[in-house]
Amino acid sequence: MSDQSWNSSSSDEDVEPELGQSDESTGTLSKWTNYIHGWQDRLVVLSNNSLSYYKSEDEREYGCRGSLCLKKAVITPHEFDECRFDICVNDSIWYLRAENPEHRDQWIKAIEDHKTESGYSSENGLRRHGSMVSVTSTTSGFSTTSTSSFKKGHRLREKLAEMETFRDILCRQVDTLQRYFDTCADGDCRDEFQRDRVDDDVEDFTSSRPDGDYLLSSNGSKEKLFPLSNSKELNGIDFKGEAITFKATTAGVLSTLSHCIELMVKREETWQKRLDKEMERRRRAEEAYKSALCELKKKSHYGGPDYEEGPNSLINEDEFFDAVEAALDKQDRIEEQSQSEKCRTTRTIPVTPGDNFSSVSTHRYSIKLHSHTSSLSSLDLVSASDDVHRFSAQVEELVNNHMTYSLQDVGGDANWQLLVEEGEMKVYRREVEENGVVLDPLKATHAVKGVTGHEVCHYFWDTTFRSDWETTVESFNVVETLSDNAVIVYQTQKRVWPASQRDVLYVSAIRKIVSTNENYPDTWLVCNFSVDHDNYPISNRCIRAKINVAMICQTMVSPPEGDKEISRDNILCKITYVANVNPGGWAPASVLRTVARREYPKFLRRFTSYVQEKTSGNPILF
Repeated sequence: MSDQSWNSSSSDEDVEPELGQSDESTGTLSKWTNYIHGWQDRLVVLSNNSLSYYKSEDEREYGCRGSLCLKKAVITPHEFDECRFDICVNDSIWYLRAENPEHRDQWIKAIEDHKTESGYSSENGLRRHGSMVSVTSTTSGFSTTSTSSFKKGHRLREKLAEMETFRDILCRQVDTLQRYFDTCADGDCRDEFQRDRVDDDVEDFTSSRPDGDYLLSSNGSKEKLFPLSNSKELNGIDFKGEAITFKATTAGVLSTLSHCIELMVKREETWQKRLDKEMERRRRAEEAYKSALCELKKKSHYGGPDYEEGPNSLINEDEFFDAVEAALDKQDRIEEQSQSEKCRTTRTIPVTPGDNFSSVSTHRYSIKLHSHTSSLSSLDLVSASDDVHRFSAQVEELVNNHMTYSLQDVGGDANWQLLVEEGEMKVYRREVEENGVVLDPLKATHAVKGVTGHEVCHYFWDTTFRSDWETTVESFNVVETLSDNAVIVYQTQKRVWPASQRDVLYVSAIRKIVSTNENYPDTWLVCNFSVDHDNYPISNRCIRAKINVAMICQTMVSPPEGDKEISRDNILCKITYVANVNPGGWAPASVLRTVARREYPKFLRRFTSYVQEKTSGNPILF
């Protein structure tokens, strides 16, 4: 990626886009794909209120591989990784990495500006879309309530309607009775008032009828003594009937209330049952969630870059260990299945303890038979003077160190710990840590019947056969050929999640060290050590491991009986394999040591069996 990868189609002369349209911006970002392929460069396009990505510019005509709507997108810069930012829309998350922090900030600003211009920022979104959403949601809410919410309360609604009717009747009856009582009270007051006037003005009246209904005024007219203006109204009210009706109405109200209470009690029981069911469902859902969470922790895939090896990884050491172990078991099953499909049967030659091996014979036969079988090998005898290149000095220094120290016995003060012992094979380890990184040197010794040291080193060094026996390498290629017997190799290891993928860049040289003492055998040695190369710089896709590895082999020959020629039954190869590896990264120490204890013996068994199979029936190459 480079700064030039960021492009925008906008310019000062462009016409202002309509609402919902924005200028297109493109650029290259690293996107987290999955735990197998990790970060991959993708072409990212920002346009039309969405963020899309393509595998490359050439594939744009075939359509995007994924797209996110920016309406509800949440952009989060990573807390620790200055080049990374995440875009989340609901349950979909894109993990993106820019080339540098400035490039990341440029992308984040562009996306935020695009959201604002498209009307999807918080304030503009409310201003432009809020009213329509409110009307729609309100209307849909009413329709849903009217059609479904009260269907089960039909009887209760009927009773409530009856209560409304009774209330109206009762109110009218109360009003009628109230008018009756008011009229009666008003009539009593008038009667009292008229009596008081008669007593005070009796002298003004000239005569009175005997029945007292009428009085004769001064002008001779007749007036009522007690004018009953509401007599017709009083006569029109059936007090007894109104009282009976009032009583019936109140009885109906009480009856309806009783029915309502019964219905509500029944509905309360129904709702209580529903509540109990919902509580049970919730309990089961919580148990299922806890169970799923536990299973998720046990699974070997979490789906994001935060759940992988790193200084701020969210996965703890136990989960890391379980995930690595599960991934290695899966690789073993795949390898076994592949082997069974190829129908390869490994030929095992038993080592008889009664054999008497002579190192003297080894040297004599190696010289004699090498001239006879030299056409079988692409390698000539290698000496320091014949193999000259820019790393010759380092090769010589490491070869001398391995011949001096690697062949020494593991006892004494070397603090070697025996890890694995399987027959002739023994694997030792010395625990060393530096700045929290495991740098444990490993040493393995093995004895393989039927092969020579030259054959073992040849198959170990020659990259032509590498993919036949090496199952942990994803890819490799020869970067540079330094000489006929020295090359620079770049290889990437298969990733074991959640550990990050490793790559190695190293010089591989093969040598024959001729013994100066005929009592000791010649030694074949392959030396691999890390170097730097301008064409293969360290990238953020892999963690660059540093290695210093040697395969040291010596051939032992037991004299054949009589005049018989030496066969593969008479030869034995003693192997010393030493490895000093700095894996880099942040993998827990317990995980690295467990993997080493598990994988190194498997590697030796697999490789030596492969050499036995390849050389079986072929002339011996001393």
